[in-house]
Amino acid sequence: MQSLHRAGARRQHTVAMNDSTRRLIGVLGGMGPMATIDFMAKVVAVTPATCDQAHLPLIVHQVPQIPDRSTAIMTGGDAPLGPMLAGLRRLARAGVELAVIPCNTAHHWYAQLSQLQALPLLHIAEAVRQELILRHSHDRQVALMATRGTHLAGVYSGRLGPAFEPLLSGDEAVQALVDVSIAAVKAGDFAQGTRAALEAADRLFSAGAEVLILGCTELPIALANTAIEGRCIDSTLALARLCVKESLHDVIDAGCVSSHH
Repeated sequence: MQSLHRAGARRQHTVAMNDSTRRLIGVLGGMGPMATIDFMAKVVAVTPATCDQAHLPLIVHQVPQIPDRSTAIMTGGDAPLGPMLAGLRRLARAGVELAVIPCNTAHHWYAQLSQLQALPLLHIAEAVRQELILRHSHDRQVALMATRGTHLAGVYSGRLGPAFEPLLSGDEAVQALVDVSIAAVKAGDFAQGTRAALEAADRLFSAGAEVLILGCTELPIALANTAIEGRCIDSTLALARLCVKESLHDVIDAGCVSSHH
């Protein structure tokens, strides 16, 4: 009887993992840990589902020991590439069909990661481009708040289209505030993260920005529930929307069954 139960459980597991209406998504996370959790929460929030079974299947590689991405870019190094590649290969072995990286700066290595392993990768800047279009942000001055590494690497350069470029990035004083905000969120000091991000945003608005891209996945955490949230493009939320779109294949709320927690 127990063997029959185990066999049935295995069959149910196989059916769930191979549900053709929802592609199994791999999340290369840990950069940083809180940003990955925020991304997962947003995937759940934007998924059109009314029951457990209608949500997206995710496998998350939450390994924060990947070397700092911005430091590597600023010093001309590639230390994060190997660990990120290993994480994607681990996700591939787990059966995922495509992967996302909820870290803007990590996309400096997007081309190499795409070439060195087989999983299709969604690009966060493409997600932001779609969000800008959705928000009707054409012909409005867009500014980018991001790490120094993201700016230096040109992660967004040429990916948003002429309607949204060139991007305003602010001066050294703005960047220093952005640096403080990101570091504070990573350290769990959300109040300091919010103060610094708000001051940086205020300076960018004063310089002519009309829309702010929060191009580091710590920044949406810092600016959550603030007065300027509606004037910002949350790159984490944009990636979550694209993730849902790519996973569901336009299938809405299929597969629900009655269940208890």
